[in-house]
Amino acid sequence: MANELSLSKLNQALDWAYEKAMDGIPGTETAREFAEEYRKNNDCALDAANSLIRWQNTKAATSGFLTGLGGVITLPVTIPANVASVMYVQLRMITAMAYLGGHDPRDDRVKTLVYTCLAGNAAKDILKDVGIVVASKVAMSSINNISRATITKINQAVGFRLLTKFGSTGAINLGKAVPLLGGLVGAAFDSVTTNTVGNVARDIFVLNPARSTAADAESE
Repeated sequence: MANELSLSKLNQALDWAYEKAMDGIPGTETAREFAEEYRKNNDCALDAANSLIRWQNTKAATSGFLTGLGGVITLPVTIPANVASVMYVQLRMITAMAYLGGHDPRDDRVKTLVYTCLAGNAAKDILKDVGIVVASKVAMSSINNISRATITKINQAVGFRLLTKFGSTGAINLGKAVPLLGGLVGAAFDSVTTNTVGNVARDIFVLNPARSTAADAESE
């Protein structure tokens, strides 16, 4: 049975959600401002990341977070609004994690890793297949050495994983309780999904800080 989302539609939707996560939408901060807010209120980047994950788990489903997400219905492609909402909020969390680690989410290599985080636990396997072992805590300055061919290979693997996550079956599982313009995230943000994506993003970006934040990482 064909997926509700094709790979091309998925990529367009991801790019839309990424742009909104980075630049913010009415009523929300940009990803950088979001990260700075948590960094300011915590002793170190790791504490800020953990606090951010906890916020997503305890507040996102009840705080009316999507109230200002009316723009979700003006998607450039026809995909379920609930799926777009999931993409937006998760990408907002991941890009904030990248900023907490001192990485630039507008860099194509970092952007690829941000999308990879959406794959959850599968992300580490995808990266391992191309020789990037997150658990080894290799300095992520090596991001700068990721080749274009490697980026393409990662993107292909991530695309198929996300089709499973956001495709016809995944859309039902992730978004069954999300009202179109309501403030409840509901089933889309069960703690397992949010924890997994957040923890992977933390491990990739915050536990492997860019050189500019290496001293901060050592203090953690």
